[in-house]
Amino acid sequence: MRLTGKTAIVTGGGSGFGEGIAKTYAREGANVVVNDLNGPAAERVASEIALAGGKAIAVAGNVAQREDWQTLREAALEDFGSVQIVVNNAGTTHRNKPVMEVTEAEFDRVYAVNVKSIYWSVQEFVPYFREQGGGCFINIASTAGVRPRPGLVWYNGSKGAVIIASKSLAVELGPDRIRVNCVNPVIGETALLSEFMGVEDTPENRQRFLAGIPLGRFSTPQDIANAALYLASDEAEFITGVCLEVDGGRCV
Repeated sequence: MRLTGKTAIVTGGGSGFGEGIAKTYAREGANVVVNDLNGPAAERVASEIALAGGKAIAVAGNVAQREDWQTLREAALEDFGSVQIVVNNAGTTHRNKPVMEVTEAEFDRVYAVNVKSIYWSVQEFVPYFREQGGGCFINIASTAGVRPRPGLVWYNGSKGAVIIASKSLAVELGPDRIRVNCVNPVIGETALLSEFMGVEDTPENRQRFLAGIPLGRFSTPQDIANAALYLASDEAEFITGVCLEVDGGRCV
């Protein structure tokens, strides 16, 4: 098992990509702290991990708030004693629509969840990782930050910020043996699918988006989890500052 002896925090772990990452990490031997704004969802995932023989706890919280990150760190250390991996997966979007129709409240929420959350994770865990001699951040960005779609301007911008911040962090924190990498999923079958499309989720509307993916399907939580597993493993100990596109060829 590739993560035996490691503890990982996975934000947004109550569904979608985060759930896939949390369960995959647990199967590979990690202790997993499942964080989600939706507490019952986090509890469900942690319980399912435990039933499958893994080790996990659920910690509800808003990743856009520092005090919730403090609670998350303290809970992880209390239950598992150490943390080696932080996966910043929690994310949101405004609905696909013309840029002039996006409200200030929508803009603020997207940047708080997608970008400020990473700022707070750095504030809370870089001092800790420095003290223990290293650590690993994996930030779930998006192909939207590389090849933006119309109608998602501020979402695209937030994911572009995640990508550049990840590369910058990798350069600055490398001497501390802190690795920082990104995963860029293409659109996937998650709860946000209709928001990304901006239209009703029908086979016809799905086909419009699938047409731009050479391998002909949406990403799945397991696709993203497989990439996040590799980047968290010792096999990737010399990899930092990478943004791995898991996109079926969309960004080619």
